[in-house]
Amino acid sequence: MGKKMNFIVLTILVLVALLLGTEYKFLENTEGIDSGDTAWMIVASAFVLLMTPGLAFFYGGMVNRKNVISTLMQSFVALGVISVLWVVVGFSLAFGDSIGGIIGNPLTYFNFRDVTVSPNPDFSSTIPFLLFALFQLKFAIITPALITGSFAERVRFRSYILFITLFSLVIYAPLAHMTWHPDGLLRNWGVLDFAGGTVVHMSAGFAALAGAFFLGKRKEESHDPANVPFIILGTGLLWFGWFGFNSGSALGANEDAVIAFANTNLASASAMITWIFYERFFDRKMSALGACIGAIVGLVAITPAAGFVTIGQSIFIGFVAAITSNFAIHLKNKSDLDDTLDVFPSHGVGGIVGMILTAVFAKEVGLIYGETTTFIYHMIALVIVAVFTFGGSWLLYKVVDLIVPLRVTESQEERGLDASQHGERFV
Repeated sequence: MGKKMNFIVLTILVLVALLLGTEYKFLENTEGIDSGDTAWMIVASAFVLLMTPGLAFFYGGMVNRKNVISTLMQSFVALGVISVLWVVVGFSLAFGDSIGGIIGNPLTYFNFRDVTVSPNPDFSSTIPFLLFALFQLKFAIITPALITGSFAERVRFRSYILFITLFSLVIYAPLAHMTWHPDGLLRNWGVLDFAGGTVVHMSAGFAALAGAFFLGKRKEESHDPANVPFIILGTGLLWFGWFGFNSGSALGANEDAVIAFANTNLASASAMITWIFYERFFDRKMSALGACIGAIVGLVAITPAAGFVTIGQSIFIGFVAAITSNFAIHLKNKSDLDDTLDVFPSHGVGGIVGMILTAVFAKEVGLIYGETTTFIYHMIALVIVAVFTFGGSWLLYKVVDLIVPLRVTESQEERGLDASQHGERFV
């Protein structure tokens, strides 16, 4: 009965979306649209979309062989779930008329009403508003997918879908609003987040930490990756897509996009090199896995700072982030915390490093320029985001677990999630 009810609810939601769907008025005022900016933002949006399949391979290669498909699917399914949710109400909650600087009015752009091909000067005056909404969608997709690495190999797939739905509405949308909306609380404080260090990586990192605590340890803790080439492929796709992630956040083909492009590449390169040589310094192998994790950590850390710092500073940010996250992973490995794929040490800690160093180096308003206001507000925001995302996610895990148990049974975990959740297996 429960399975039939799930299908009936889904069918009703789809029919409502069709009935209330927006009819695009392509002959509306398109004055001010820049063809170069529009072309770049279409490409950048596609780049960011590619990051989610990249993440699927990155995570999928790290887990036990009997959980590869389930881990891939946990990332991949977000493409469908969050896309529909974003159109119906997610975009309104993130970018609708501000309610106290905390969240958007859900009715402002409900079902993409008034999200047309005309530019919206409040967000970007040179590209269609619809394109801006779709670019932001890609960020909303990958954020909950990032969390999956913390509870890989033990989460029920149906429960996970419910969790990412609630997370996107209750955690992601308010953070996006506070940080990126012109009337957002953190933005008006002067908090700088060029492309999502706070909104994406810190939120995912602390939600992952809460998830690892809530679900507890796996019955079999395996640290042998199923497919290292998958990890390398995923890293390459993520690195490639991150150019759209960061450079696209300039919202145009302009000098900020170029600066972000250069900083993105160099921070990742610096972190990757630092990671493998730091490992060698302690007589550990210079592994492909380590090189990939280092590269990702560098990308995470430069994200909030990408358009605000110099090339030299981006290299330094990658260096500091690699050492900090590496230390955090080894510290975690000595504890009882089972964050399966080190999401918090990589994304949470990497995001924290990036947020702090953004406040240190940001052009004209950073600590090195003698300004303290930005740094102070960044520290306050860091605490707020950490408490909000960890505490809020913990409550969401509790709610979901009451509706549909989050953790699979011991026998399902022993069989592997590929077989128990999807009836498939990785060969």
